[in-house]
Amino acid sequence: FKGRSRFLKEEGDPRAATWGDEGNQSKKEDMSALTLGRDVFGKPEDKGNVMTREEATTLLEEWVDNERLRLHMRQVGALMGAWALEREGLPETEAWKWEMAGLLHDADWDQWPEQHCRKIIEELESRNIAPEVIRAIASHGPAHFGVEPVTRMDRMLYAFDELSGLIHSNSLMRPEGYKGMERKGVKKRVMEKSFAANVSREDIQDACSRAGI
Repeated sequence: FKGRSRFLKEEGDPRAATWGDEGNQSKKEDMSALTLGRDVFGKPEDKGNVMTREEATTLLEEWVDNERLRLHMRQVGALMGAWALEREGLPETEAWKWEMAGLLHDADWDQWPEQHCRKIIEELESRNIAPEVIRAIASHGPAHFGVEPVTRMDRMLYAFDELSGLIHSNSLMRPEGYKGMERKGVKKRVMEKSFAANVSREDIQDACSRAGI
């Protein structure tokens, strides 16, 4: 996150719109304040508990006004759900956990950026949501929240979140957007340091390495 503000504003990352004037930037860039200070989330007896799709969508829409941020969250959620079904071979009930983690991972960024991750974690804990879903959200930025991605769900959410901004930026540079976009083109953009120069290639590399992609 730190050092990414100029890229996000130039390339259309949904989180940029919530940052306000440059005078507030130092507060937004003090990402050390986001460290969660714990590694256990939720209660073991809540394992398996999820929100309905309608409940999750309502929470997203009530907490997130920024349409681009909503799009980002829905994209990451869709990627998580599809990956869980197609690559992990999970049943739909388990895949929904993955999708829900992606759908809600940035839910508190729009209104409470100084409480990013902490606010949504507390909300989900109050609703007795499955610990594995909450932990995935808590670990989607290990350098900032201080929680290491351990499970496959953790690692894929971290990877998809890191990649999504760069991939979206790439789509904006293409006449047909996402249509026809190939992996080799995205990999070229990752290696092309002049493109989206403020995106941390280290974070992308770290996330993809952990996920094995």
